[in-house]
Amino acid sequence: MTINLTLIVLLAVVYSTGFYLLMQRSLMRIVLGVVLLGHGANLFLQAAGGPPGEPPKAGGSVLGALSDPLPQAMALTAIVITFAVTTFLLALAYRSHALLGHDEVSDDVEDQRIRQHPEAEQESQAVVSDEPGEHV
Repeated sequence: MTINLTLIVLLAVVYSTGFYLLMQRSLMRIVLGVVLLGHGANLFLQAAGGPPGEPPKAGGSVLGALSDPLPQAMALTAIVITFAVTTFLLALAYRSHALLGHDEVSDDVEDQRIRQHPEAEQESQAVVSDEPGEHV
């Protein structure tokens, strides 16, 4: 089975763009990142399916010439899951925009409080001892 280099580059671009958008503050960019990751998963499943062959049907076809239907079934499942997650995230983004007037994800208040405590800074800078009795 040979995989086209162009398809590999396209998969890398789609996945990296999806992860980049997923890490943004705007909810619409997060939704677009999830959609791109879903499309990347579908492309990966189609690439993993191997070369095209004859349709899998009952008949007199040679067993090696048939295409594997499992990657296509998994791609259909991934399309349905991506659609469901996208509609849920769009509903959340719409509700957030209706309540707050913007779609920016803000910092959590509790995270800001923890960041201001001096104990949190001391714990993050503490060195783990190498004594064998302290590791559980």
